[in-house]
Parts: sequence; C-alpha cells; structure tokens
Amino acid sequence: MSRPPLPPFTAETAAQKARMAEDAWNSRDPQKVALAYTPDSVWRNRAEFIQGRDAIAAFLTRKWARELDYRLIKEVWAHEGNRIAVRFAYEWRDDSGQWFRSYGNENWEFDEAGLMARRIASINDLPIAESDRKYRWPLGRRPDDHPSLTDLSL
Repeated sequence: MSRPPLPPFTAETAAQKARMAEDAWNSRDPQKVALAYTPDSVWRNRAEFIQGRDAIAAFLTRKWARELDYRLIKEVWAHEGNRIAVRFAYEWRDDSGQWFRSYGNENWEFDEAGLMARRIASINDLPIAESDRKYRWPLGRRPDDHPSLTDLSL
C-alpha cells in the first residue's frame, strides 16, 4: 500500500502530508487514521508508548471518547528527506464542559511507501473559556479559508 506524497519531501509535499494528517484526525475515525501508519508503527504520545495499527486505533478511540468536539490544525515546522516536524494546536472539551487548547510538536518519520513509521508527540493542555475558542468550524475537515496557526498567532 502506498500513501502519497512520498519521501523525500519538498516544502509543498510536506505541507500536503500535514494537511492530509490534519484532515484524517479531524474525521475522528480511529480506523481511518490508523491506515496512514505502518503496521508496526511506533509512537510516543505524551508519556504513552504505542506500537502497531491496532494499538493506534485503540488509543485514538479512547482519546476521542474523552476529548469531545475535537478540532485540530497542523502546520509544518521543518522537513528533510523522509522526516517532517509539525506543530499543532487543537481544541476540545471534557464531559464537564471545560474547554482546552492543546499545543504540541510532532516528529514524523515515513517509510518509502509514505506510511508513517514513527511519531513522537509532545503535548501541553491549557484550560480555556468557551469564549476564548478560536476553532468554531463544524466538526470535520477545517475549511480551506479558516486561518492557520500562524494566522491565529498560536
């Protein structure tokens, strides 16, 4: 299975890959998202270590059961060869109605078929008031005309 764009990445193809990842994560479909990773993909997400598509799908199922009304924006920070570094911010609420903005960085490494073999994520959560939310598009894909992280000064 091939998942274009393929490495080595240019600025344009790295941005395409980041937007594809953003769109998939905004679908909140764990099985769909897991298909972008190699069958034995290795993750570090915060302090949790995950390996393999089944574990990735299980992790995402737990994540989106807890992080309600999830909306994400990713932006390329750097790229070289088969690696891309992105920064991201997402907004979500818990079941009590408390909103959060979670900020972080991810380092991605891809195989020759364009599947992500390694994902290392560092994430911090900031409680925010509902009135401070910046992501108000309908659940799902971020509209093309919605401001980026840079545009939002995030």
